[in-house]
Amino acid sequence: MSLRSLIAVVDDDESIRESLPDLLREFGFQARAFGSAEDFLASGCVDKTRCLVLDISMPGMTGPELQQALQDAGRAIPIVFITAHWDETLPPRVIGKGAADCLLKPFSDTTLLCAIQAALRRHR
Repeated sequence: MSLRSLIAVVDDDESIRESLPDLLREFGFQARAFGSAEDFLASGCVDKTRCLVLDISMPGMTGPELQQALQDAGRAIPIVFITAHWDETLPPRVIGKGAADCLLKPFSDTTLLCAIQAALRRHR
């Protein structure tokens, strides 16, 4: 696993887009943040992204809809979902479709790092 792997953060919450990339860089990753799934898809970063930290609920295309769109396009990017609105049925649904993990906001730095590392290991 290259510590310079590009991790893309896709979240409509500006505070997440500002804080997570800095944290990911402290962990040794490259990081880019996007305010929507559509922005991520249009960015030219899809093929370079090694892991997505992806919000479940966003205006426009939701996290699970982006997950499905990437699968339909044959892009196997590991995903760590994040959400502020917990639903017990959510983790089994998104993990069942290939996500590496689903974390409830706020989560610890260590929890996020462990989830990303596990996602990268699974998709070597």
